[in-house]
Amino acid sequence: MSAYILRRLLLIVPTLFGIMLVNFLIVQAAPGGPVEQAIAQIQGLAVQSTARVSGGVAGEAAGPPGGGPAKYRGAQGLDPEFVASLEKQYGFDKPLWERFVLMIGNYAVFDFGESFFRDRAVVDLVIDKMPVSISLGLWTTLLTYLISIPLGIAKAVRDGSRFDVWTSGAVIVGNAVPAFLFAILLIILFAGGRYLDWFPLRGLTSDDFDQLSTLGRIGDYFWHIALPVASMVIGGFAGLTMLTKNSFMDQIHQQYVITARAKGLTERRVLYGHVFRNAMLIVIAGFPGAFVSILFTGALLTEIIFSLDGLGLLGFEAAIKRDYPVMFGTLYFFTLLGLVMNLIGDLAYHAVDPRIDFDKREA
Repeated sequence: MSAYILRRLLLIVPTLFGIMLVNFLIVQAAPGGPVEQAIAQIQGLAVQSTARVSGGVAGEAAGPPGGGPAKYRGAQGLDPEFVASLEKQYGFDKPLWERFVLMIGNYAVFDFGESFFRDRAVVDLVIDKMPVSISLGLWTTLLTYLISIPLGIAKAVRDGSRFDVWTSGAVIVGNAVPAFLFAILLIILFAGGRYLDWFPLRGLTSDDFDQLSTLGRIGDYFWHIALPVASMVIGGFAGLTMLTKNSFMDQIHQQYVITARAKGLTERRVLYGHVFRNAMLIVIAGFPGAFVSILFTGALLTEIIFSLDGLGLLGFEAAIKRDYPVMFGTLYFFTLLGLVMNLIGDLAYHAVDPRIDFDKREA
């Protein structure tokens, strides 16, 4: 197993390099880069200033004669030397390949630089936003597994019964309706949207959080996070429930189960002593990947709807503003984390069932 782990760790390097290279080229080809964003802000300020001077009638921003470089939209009228200073500030005075090499070299030692538009280090931004996303991802993943696994087992044991039919209806609804629609519905019902006003609408804690007692802080935290987590659990339990049911259904009809029943073992012993370990392989081993998926992708709209300042919102704003250090820094970190989690998932397979030997399979 050690040889397999070493190979997987070595494979992370070219995989991570390829992912960063492809995303770097795609983003660089997209219009509206950092220089254009800065120019747009400058022109916008100029428009507002002109509007105030002319009594509220906005005119076009006028700069020194000669115009700006044509390669940047909106740079007409700006001093070429000023535009060149913007290029140098954002690193665009270097060729494309040199910028990529410098970026990868810095990222290899976990130096992610500073945000273009927030004037803060990328690492500090991620650390500030991490508690919100970890809270959402951790509680959502745990509750999803705690609900889906027992429900999936119950559906497999009672396959075809009324319980299976009625719960399948709930699963279909949960699978068909996205989490953000459940979030809006919960706000309408329970957060003062139209009916009840039981839960807060924004933030992870109250304004007086620091003045509360320990129990008060715990209660305040769960009070704020209840609706966001509920919306994500409702929208995400369906797939795992059906995966658990199908895994159990597949194992229940195996020959070893028939043999165990023929030996006189109780149904509970057969189900939880033999079937459970084999059926849970794919479910339990997928926990690390599920957590990463929920943590960094599934919470974006939920964070926006409930005004939670987490990693999803940070990445979204960075993409809109073309804040390259934040975009590529978080992409590098999360991709690396995802690759490591995939390896942990394989190790979880082996831990749940030691008969699985990846070294022998590759041989």
